[in-house]
Amino acid sequence: MATLARQLRASPNAHRGRGKARKRMVEVKASAQAAPSLPFRVGHGFDLHRLEPGLPFIIGGVKLEHDRGCAAHSDGDVLLHCVVDSILGALGLPDIGQLFPDNDPQWKGASSDVFMREAVRRMKDMGYRVGNIDCTIILQRPKFSPVKEQVKRNLCELLECGPEAVNVKAKTHEKVDSLGENRSVAAHTVVLLVRAEEAAVHSTR
Repeated sequence: MATLARQLRASPNAHRGRGKARKRMVEVKASAQAAPSLPFRVGHGFDLHRLEPGLPFIIGGVKLEHDRGCAAHSDGDVLLHCVVDSILGALGLPDIGQLFPDNDPQWKGASSDVFMREAVRRMKDMGYRVGNIDCTIILQRPKFSPVKEQVKRNLCELLECGPEAVNVKAKTHEKVDSLGENRSVAAHTVVLLVRAEEAAVHSTR
């Protein structure tokens, strides 16, 4: 919990949410202790954000050139939010909205890598590492291919895994509904977590 605690202390509004944050940390710790020790765990994440003019458009920690961006409490990084939820879901922990609620002023405009690093820390504390992760981004515009490799590198760094364990792809929505009309962006993620000792054994064979 040290990373979250440091973030709380560093925030100018930390005193407002410290009591709530401590309560959430206790609840999360209890959930982690109750989770059975399985050889592997699978998690799915989904997120969607509305797009509005004049806002930055960030996916996977990379700013895309566009005339609109995600309306959100934090930086609105739909991919990183999705990955966080998939990891937390695999671990049987509360979702991103419970850990970092959008009505808490300390997370206003926060960079989503803060949420990612906290999810990875919890994963490691419970004895797991990323086996592999598959991400699909759904957006009509702009083109995702120019930033795809940088997004993948960012995920590898945040997840502390090699490029062979990370796949990122993007699809349009064929001009159907809010996604296809460039009024929103969404992401799906599936992650496989493996026990750290299991991964070490297989890597030596």
